[in-house]
Amino acid sequence: MARVLRMPGVAANATDAVLSEWLVEESGEFAAADAIATVETEKAAVEIEAEAAGRVLKTLVPPGAQVEVGDPIAVLGDLGEQVDDVDALLTSLGVEPVTDVVIPERRDVPADPESPAAAPGRVFASPLARKIAKTHGLAIEEITGTGPRGRVLRRDVDAAVSAGPSPAPAVEGPAVEGPAVEGPAVEEGAPAPVTRPRTGPAAYDEIPHSRIRLATARRLTESQQQAPHFYLRATVRTEALLALRAELNQDAEINVSVTDLVVKAVAAAHRRVPDMNVAWAPDAVRRYRTVDVAVAVATDRGLLTPVVRDVDSLTVTALTASLRDLADRARAGQLKQDELEGGSISVTNLGMYGVEDFAAVINPPQASILAVGAVRPEPVVDGDAVVPGQVMTLTLAVDHRPVDGVMAARWLAALTDLLQHPARILA
Repeated sequence: MARVLRMPGVAANATDAVLSEWLVEESGEFAAADAIATVETEKAAVEIEAEAAGRVLKTLVPPGAQVEVGDPIAVLGDLGEQVDDVDALLTSLGVEPVTDVVIPERRDVPADPESPAAAPGRVFASPLARKIAKTHGLAIEEITGTGPRGRVLRRDVDAAVSAGPSPAPAVEGPAVEGPAVEGPAVEEGAPAPVTRPRTGPAAYDEIPHSRIRLATARRLTESQQQAPHFYLRATVRTEALLALRAELNQDAEINVSVTDLVVKAVAAAHRRVPDMNVAWAPDAVRRYRTVDVAVAVATDRGLLTPVVRDVDSLTVTALTASLRDLADRARAGQLKQDELEGGSISVTNLGMYGVEDFAAVINPPQASILAVGAVRPEPVVDGDAVVPGQVMTLTLAVDHRPVDGVMAARWLAALTDLLQHPARILA
C-alpha cells in the first residue's frame, strides 16, 4: 500500500534539513532497516531508515534540496507494487507534486551531469561521498558509482574502503595530539573563497558559511546572551600525568593523549561532585545518571562536539579508541545526530597550538566547558625549593544558573587532584 515518506525531525528544534542523497533510486526496493536517503542537518549526516521492506514509487525532491520538517519527500509502496498514474496517486494521498525546491548554494558540489555546463569526463559524487573518500585517501575518480547516471554515493566509497587498505590522507598544517582540536583554519574541502571586486581600501575574499558554522555561531551567541558565565582557573603540575601517559603508550597499538587523560579525569571529577553533572532546563535542573562528555573537534565545515557516553565506565584505551573514532567520523561528515546531543560538559584543547590559557563558550544546554592549555616548563615551588616543573592551565567556564561558585570550585579542586595523582583516574 502506498504511503508518504516525510522529512523527519532529525535534530532538536530543527525546522528544515537538506536531503543530501537518495540511497535507493525510484523503483528500487529495500529491506526493513535499510537506509533510503541521507539527510544533512546543521551538524551531522543522518540516514533515514525504512521501517519495513518496500519500494520507492516516486521521489518528490532532488538531492541537495532544503526541505521543511514534515514535508513529503517520497512515496513508498510494498515490495513489487506498481503505479500507473503517479499524479493520481499523489492526489489520493493528499500530496501535491513538488514544483519548486530550495537548493542551498554550495560551491563544493559538482554540477548536475545533465547540465550543459558540466565538464566532459567529470566524475559526479555526493558531497558526503567526497568527504569520506578524502578522509581515507581515496581518489573519487577511481571509485565506480552505483547512483543515477553513475553518481558516486556513500555506499560506493564504503565498499571501496572495505575492499582494501588505503593510503593515509595528506595532512596540512601542524600535527595534532588527540581529537580535541578547535581553530579557525579553513581546511581543504571547505567552501572555496570568493574574490570580490576591490571597492574600498583593500580587496578581500569571502568564504561562504557552512551550515555547521552558522549553527555554531547562533548557539554560542545564544549561550553568551542567556547563560551567565563565570570562570575559574587552575594551574596543574603534569609530571605524573606525563609519566603515566608514557607508561600507557609503551608497546601500545593506539597512543593515549593528554586530552584522553583529561577527559577521563573530568568524568571522575563528575562522580566526586555530582552536582556538576547537570544541565539547565526551563522548568528544572537536570542531574544526569551517567557521565557523558563532549569533546571539541575541528572539521573543514566548522566545530563539532561529539559526545562520549558513560566515560567513567570506560578504560583509558577504550576511551582513546572511542574519541579517535568520533573525531574521524566528525571530519568525514559521518556522525549521527544523537552523537552530538547530550552531556553536561565539553572539553576543548588548544595546547597543541602552543596556547597556554584561554576561555571557551559553554555549549548549551550543558552547564560547563573546560579549556585546556599547553603543557609548558615553568619553575615551581616544591617545599622550600624552586625546581623545574611541567604545568598546564585549565579554565572552567560555568553556567551560573544551575551551578554556583562554591560547587564549581569543589569540582575544579577534584579535577586538579586527579590530574596531579593520575593513578586515581584509573581506579
